[in-house]
Amino acid sequence: MTGEGSDSQGWSRARGLVVKTLVLLGGALLLNRLNKSTTRWDHARIVADSLSGEKFSRDQASRDPDNYFNLRMLTCPAAEMDGSKVLYLEQAFWRTPQKPFRQRFSMVKPCPKEMKCDVELSSYAIRDAEEYKNFCDRPKDQRPLPEEVIGDIAEHLTTIYLKRCERGKRCLYEGSTPPGGFPNSWNGATYCTSELSVLKNGEIQTLDRGYEDDGNQVWGVKGGPYEFKPAPSSSFSDMYALNFSSSPASMEQRIEGSFVVQDQE
Repeated sequence: MTGEGSDSQGWSRARGLVVKTLVLLGGALLLNRLNKSTTRWDHARIVADSLSGEKFSRDQASRDPDNYFNLRMLTCPAAEMDGSKVLYLEQAFWRTPQKPFRQRFSMVKPCPKEMKCDVELSSYAIRDAEEYKNFCDRPKDQRPLPEEVIGDIAEHLTTIYLKRCERGKRCLYEGSTPPGGFPNSWNGATYCTSELSVLKNGEIQTLDRGYEDDGNQVWGVKGGPYEFKPAPSSSFSDMYALNFSSSPASMEQRIEGSFVVQDQE
């Protein structure tokens, strides 16, 4: 009996050691696989998912109402083309979400292999923007079909080249338009630039600016980027409690020289 008990205990210890070794080895292999399994298309999917949803610049506008508006940015999937995800994006004042001042299609795809970036994010004008107002808020059976979306992609506006952020940074991806930006004629500009950061908390930071040939900025915010944060479930009712110092009349005057009107092509 003693020998059988010793053998049993020895086998139990050996089996426990084997199981522990397999668990550790399996964990190491899984971690290694996860580190290597993020493909070029995975990067594009992560960026597309991060951009999607309803976000507001509410906190920023509350901190600095003289320089930033409380804007609503709403983005959702609209179609797929050659594997690339096509998103519909619109921005509006939080008080009038049904009247977007900016509407775009955004195409998200991996960067070409020869480029030192991970994700290529291109924006396009919409052939008939009026037809797409509040696209994301509508039931899916009341939206233009994916094949109609593809047919309504108009002229190319900008492309931002995003790279995965280094370990330890707040962001997941960040990038900008290439040096020299892209042609833009709004308000006397000759070119425009864009910067984008995708943060780990779902926040999106955007900075769009227009310049003359001599480098003089003629539209866009003068300070840092707009900070769009995901909307909490109670955001719609809570936002009515915000007390901005500007009256509606003075806000309209400020809009005339702001990012909002100047951003339109």
